[in-house]
Amino acid sequence: MQIVIGDGLSVTAVAAQVPRLFQPLYDGAIARGWSLGNMFVVRHCRVGILNEIGELLRPKVAVLLIGERPGLASAEGLSAYMAYQPKASDTDANRNLISNIHSRGLNTEQAAERILNLAASMMRERQSGYRLRERLPEEVPHSLRQS
Repeated sequence: MQIVIGDGLSVTAVAAQVPRLFQPLYDGAIARGWSLGNMFVVRHCRVGILNEIGELLRPKVAVLLIGERPGLASAEGLSAYMAYQPKASDTDANRNLISNIHSRGLNTEQAAERILNLAASMMRERQSGYRLRERLPEEVPHSLRQS
């Protein structure tokens, strides 16, 4: 698995979320027996960089952690764009997205777990994008929640 950090549209999001997200993501990947490429940062990054990363490094799964557009929910919102064996001809239809990673949205521990589970699905199914749906755990019924 190759993890890439991109400033995207919010450096604030990267600075706020990536330090907390990286360790559980790294630890979870190692616990699953996956090898990780050297993480690196892309300045003025856009999502299409996944295609170039795929062509150059040939990872099974590429994960781009990128700052979201500020002003929507939070200037600290991060997204994880993911692709199975990305290549030059890929479009958004070949990618999956986990978004709203911030303190009032998806926390970093939840995000790490979702990223790892989706990466595992990509490796198992050998695909990503519109053909692969993320499997979320069943929500606990309201009547069973603790007060």
